[in-house]
Amino acid sequence: MADTFSKALPNTFTDTVEELIDVQRLVVYNDDVNTFDWVILSLSEICGHTEEQAEQLSLIIHFKGKAIVKEDFYEKLSPLKTGLTDRGISATIE
Repeated sequence: MADTFSKALPNTFTDTVEELIDVQRLVVYNDDVNTFDWVILSLSEICGHTEEQAEQLSLIIHFKGKAIVKEDFYEKLSPLKTGLTDRGISATIE
């Protein structure tokens, strides 16, 4: 029984680490062009954040210069990035 558990544990750990390695971050940067309301609306509509989450993120973006607005696999973040940049919001996937 102990041998079975010890052999299964490393595989589970390895699988989890491999999944985490693939996770990317969608980062939005501050600018002097977009209003708070526009960024909040965009984060809500495109990224699916609640108004409160989007408002908090917009404040972080403003005061810190950037914020991670979403973490997921690249394939899921890519259309979100495109949606934000199409609205004139500076965003990257890192």
